[in-house]
Amino acid sequence: MLEQTHIYQEIHQQPRVLAELLDGERANIERLAADMGRRRITHCVIAARGTSDNAGRYAQYLLGAVNGLTVGLATPSLHTIYGRPPRYADALVIGISQSGKSPDIVSVMAEARRQGALTAALTNFPDSDLGQAAEHVIALHAGIEQAVAATKTYTAELAAIALLSATLAHDQEMLRTLGRVPGQIEQTLWLAPEIARQAERYRYMRVCVVIGRGFNYATAFEAALKIKELNYIVAEPYSSADFMHGPVALIEEAFPTLVIAPSGVMLPELRAFIASLKARGAEVIAISDDDATLALARTRFPLPVSAPEWVSPLISIVPGQLFAMSLAHVRDLDVDRPRGLHKVTETR
Repeated sequence: MLEQTHIYQEIHQQPRVLAELLDGERANIERLAADMGRRRITHCVIAARGTSDNAGRYAQYLLGAVNGLTVGLATPSLHTIYGRPPRYADALVIGISQSGKSPDIVSVMAEARRQGALTAALTNFPDSDLGQAAEHVIALHAGIEQAVAATKTYTAELAAIALLSATLAHDQEMLRTLGRVPGQIEQTLWLAPEIARQAERYRYMRVCVVIGRGFNYATAFEAALKIKELNYIVAEPYSSADFMHGPVALIEEAFPTLVIAPSGVMLPELRAFIASLKARGAEVIAISDDDATLALARTRFPLPVSAPEWVSPLISIVPGQLFAMSLAHVRDLDVDRPRGLHKVTETR
């Protein structure tokens, strides 16, 4: 049964994991934020791969919008292949890795610390190579993730980034909003049976696009990754703006298009975007808390809660996780052990 799989259980562990992280890492985050202030950090570089790279995309928006930091994604091969690492002066360099073992991410962290940059690791294993290379370590509290496809690790990474942003901003309302997220994810998990039922419609889907913008640009990438990993489907992520600059030519009658569109400043644009997709014949799957947006879609995953846009990626990814898992299940695929993948991927 699906309910007995590791991935099902780990998706449903997310409320507990996030509650433990928000409570257990507050002091460590405060120390990191204080160090950033003392050292007058002006920008941030994030080293990550896969799911963790998608968390970095969220950091680009959140730390930029709330904290005024320019955030870039590292290029690990400059360290490991070319041997030409960039300069990290005045930067916070964050390594994000579930296992903390990938040599390329560790190499970025080690070089940044050698240069005297402020370094922090976000990992499930504080004693890992990555944790030992960093000056500050933020534990994700996700425990051992036994399914190959990461779920609870991803939302824990987002929560750690959000906690850092709120702490840097000295924003008590942001902290209170974060404190409500575990309960809101718990409510969102009640969508599981309906998403499982609707997944049957897409049993023979071979290609799709996943759209998000702003804070949920990261959600589009992560939802697409879960669909690829679990279903072996070509699922391409885009922002709605980038999609109109060429890839929209893909759209034909009944072309599956998953749009993540929670309430926020991007919602009117995304609603108009969905309308334009429908006019071209696309079959739209919508994740939203907005009734008017959902009404435009062929398949609707209604978010049962509304949250400020900056925190919505922690909630809106949950239907994406459930959809990817349920679709793999109806396709008789092994949801815990996708072909050709391993839990720990070590790259250089």
